[in-house]
Amino acid sequence: MKRLLLPAVLAALMIAEVHAESFTISDIRVNGLQRVSAGSVFGALPLNVGEQADDRTLVEATRELFKTGFFQDIQLGRDGNVLVITLVERPSISSIEIEGNKAISSEDLLKGLNQSGLAEGEIFQRATLEGVRNELQRQYVAQGRYSAEIQAEVIPQPRNRVALKIDINEGSVAAIQHINVVGNSVFPDEDLIDLFELKTTNWLSFFKNDDKYAREKLSGDLERLRSYYLDRGYINMDISSTQVSITPDKKHVYVTVNVDEGEKYTVRDVRLSGDLKVPEDEVKALLLVQEGQVFSRKVMTTTSELITRRLGNEGYTFANVNGVPEAHDEDNTVSITFVVDPGKRAYVNRINFRGNTKSEDEVLRREMRQMEGGWASTYLIDQSKTRLERLGFFKEVNVETPQVPGTDDQIDVNYSVEEQASGSITASVGFAQNAGLILGGSITQNNFLGSGNKVSLGLTRSEYQSRYNFGFVDPYWTPDGVSLGYNAFYRTTDYDELDVDVSSYAVDSLGAGVSIGYPISETSRLTYGLTIQQDDINTGLYTVDEIFDFTEQEGDSYLNLKASVGWSESTLNRGVMPNRGHSQSLVLETTVPGSDLSFYKLDYRGQVFQPLTDNYTLRFHTQLGYGDAYGSTAELPFYEHYYAGGFNSVRGFEDSSLGPRSTPSTGNNPGTRRDPDQDPLPFGGNVLVQGGVEMLFPLPFVKDQRSLRTALFWDVGNVFDTNCSASQKRLSDSCDIDAGNLASSVGVGLTWITALGPLSFSLAMPVVKPDDADTQVFQFSLGQTF
Repeated sequence: MKRLLLPAVLAALMIAEVHAESFTISDIRVNGLQRVSAGSVFGALPLNVGEQADDRTLVEATRELFKTGFFQDIQLGRDGNVLVITLVERPSISSIEIEGNKAISSEDLLKGLNQSGLAEGEIFQRATLEGVRNELQRQYVAQGRYSAEIQAEVIPQPRNRVALKIDINEGSVAAIQHINVVGNSVFPDEDLIDLFELKTTNWLSFFKNDDKYAREKLSGDLERLRSYYLDRGYINMDISSTQVSITPDKKHVYVTVNVDEGEKYTVRDVRLSGDLKVPEDEVKALLLVQEGQVFSRKVMTTTSELITRRLGNEGYTFANVNGVPEAHDEDNTVSITFVVDPGKRAYVNRINFRGNTKSEDEVLRREMRQMEGGWASTYLIDQSKTRLERLGFFKEVNVETPQVPGTDDQIDVNYSVEEQASGSITASVGFAQNAGLILGGSITQNNFLGSGNKVSLGLTRSEYQSRYNFGFVDPYWTPDGVSLGYNAFYRTTDYDELDVDVSSYAVDSLGAGVSIGYPISETSRLTYGLTIQQDDINTGLYTVDEIFDFTEQEGDSYLNLKASVGWSESTLNRGVMPNRGHSQSLVLETTVPGSDLSFYKLDYRGQVFQPLTDNYTLRFHTQLGYGDAYGSTAELPFYEHYYAGGFNSVRGFEDSSLGPRSTPSTGNNPGTRRDPDQDPLPFGGNVLVQGGVEMLFPLPFVKDQRSLRTALFWDVGNVFDTNCSASQKRLSDSCDIDAGNLASSVGVGLTWITALGPLSFSLAMPVVKPDDADTQVFQFSLGQTF
C-alpha cells in the first residue's frame, strides 16, 4: 500500500505551485535535461499544447514521467499558461568494477548485471543494484558458499555520473561432514550413499571437489536415488523430506534424506496400443519388458526409445511412444501399455552443412546415407553423422532435424561440424661429421585443399643419401566409393661421399604402385594393389654374415612385382582418436611370377574399444605379421624384415631394438673386413607378435578433451626369425617363437592433436626386458597417434 501512495503524495506536492484552477496549455517548457532528449520527455508526457490541464491531469503526467525511470525528481509549475517541467535526471553508470571473484568469472557477472539493467552508460537505479546484490548472494549460496559477502559501493562522479564498485568475498565452499539416508530397509546405507555425486571429505576430495555442497548436485543425487528404487520395482518410493543443516561457522554441511520405500512390484502383463505402422512381430521383438520381471522404469523407457527409433527408421520422425504403467496394489503387480502415436511420415526437405570452412560441401555430402526428398530415417541420419566423424577431419559433428515452418511432414537435416587439423608436417636440419648437412621434411594431408583426398610428400637430402616419396589417394574415385591410390618413391645412397666405410648395408630403391579399393558393406572394403620395385643392395667393407650370405646366393640387384589384396573393417566412431567400436585389417602381399625374388607377407591389425563409463575406455590392440620365401628364394629378404620397439609397438624400448641380432663379419668373406668395434645390431625377423591394452582416461583440469588422449598402457611384443643362423641363435633368444621371449612394458602416454599433426609422448618402464634390448623411458613422436 505504501508503494501505491508514495507517487501520488509526491505528485501532489510537486504541483503545489500550480494554480488549482484548470488552464489551457499554450506552451511546454522543459528544464534540467542533460542526457535524456526532449523527445523522450514529450513522448512520455500525456499532455500537449492546446489541451486543458488540471490537478488530475498533472498528477497523471507526473506518474507517466516517473515510469520512464530516467528521473529521480520531477516538478511541474505554471508560468502564465506555460507548463514548466523541471527535471533531475538519475545518474548514469560510468564504470563497473568487480573485485574478489574467482568462482564466477567477471565476464559472467557483468553479463548478468547487463541483463538486470546495470551496465556502463545505463541509468543507475539503487533498487536494481540491491536486487542484483541479492541475486549474486543466492548464486553463491547455490554453490555452497554460505559465508559469501557482497558489498556494493556507489561512488559519485562529476556530470551526474556514478561509478559502481562491487567487492566480493566468496568465502569457502562448505564441506560435507555427513550424509545420512533414513527410512531405508531394503538397500543398505552404503549402496545408496554411493549413488550420490556429493561425498563426505576423503583423500581424493582435494582433486575431485566432491565434498563441496551444491544445491544442483543434491537435486541430481536425489533424482539418482529415486531412479535407483524405480528401476528395482519400488514404484511408490518417495523422498519425504530433505534436511540440509549448516554449522554455525558455515564451514560444514550435514545432509539427511528421508525415504519411504514402499512395496516391490513385478510386471503382470505387457500390451501394445495405437497405430504401429510396422509389423507387430517386429515391435514385440523390441520389448525388453517381460511378464514376471521386476518392474524397472529404465527398461520401460529404453523400450519406448527402441520402438521410437524403429518408427523413425520408417520416416515417422515425430513418433511418440509412451510406456504407461498401471499399478495393481492388491498383488503388487504392474500392467504396462506402450501407447504408439506414429504421427505423419516426415520427408527431408534439405540437408545443410555448417562449420566446414576448409572442407568442400561435396566432401560431406558424399558421406550422406540420408537423401533429400526421401523419408527421414533416424538410422540413416545417424549413420551419415557417424561417417562424417570417421573421416577424421572434424573434432565434433552434431545434427539437428528442425521441422520446416508451415509444414507438418517435412524436416531439414542440419549438420554442424568443427574442423580440426587433419595432417602433419615435419622439417629437420642436421649435421653429421661423415654425412655433412642433412635436410629433411615431409607433409601429409588427409584432406588436401578441402577435397577429401590424401596427399603425402617427403624429402630427405644429405651428401651421401637422398630419399623422395609421393603418395595420393582419392577415396571417391567413383561416386559409389571406389578408391584409387598411387605412390612413387626413390631412395639412393652414395658411399663415395663418405670418408670411411662404416655402414653394414643400404638399399637403393626405385618404385611405384597403384591400389584400388572396393566397398563391400557400410563398414568394410577390399583393396587390391600392384607395385613394381627395383632394389639394389650396397654393402660397405664392414658388413654382417647374414647379408653377405644372402647376396652371395641371390645377388645384389632385384626387380620385383608385388601384388597385394587386403580386407579391412571399421566401426570406429571417429577417424582420429576414437573411443568406441572396433577396426581390423588383413593384408596379403606377394611377389608374382617373373620377379627376381619369391616371397610373401601376411599382416593383421586389430583394435577394440570397450567403454567402461562415459569417461573411461579400455582399448585392446594387436599386430601380427608373418613372412617367408617360396620357390627358388631360400628365405625372406632381410630388408623386408619386421622390427619391433618404439611408438606403435612396444613403448619403453628404442625403435626397432627388439628381436634377433646380426652377426658382425669375421672378415673371412671375400671383399669384407672385420670391424672390432661393431656390436651385434637389431636385424629384425620374419615373425611379428605385438599388442597390448590401454586404459583411456580424461586429463584432469582440462575442459576440452577432444584434442587430447591420455592412457595407461601395457605393451607386449617381439620379433622372431624362423631362419636364424647358428651364430644368431647364440646371440639372441628371439629366434625361437616363445611367449616367454616377449618383451613388455607399462607406462602412461599422451597424444595432442596440434596444427602440425598429432604430437605423442610416453613414459614407460620395461617389465620384461630381453637380453641386449635397448630401453628408452621417455619417447615422443610427431605425426602418429597411439
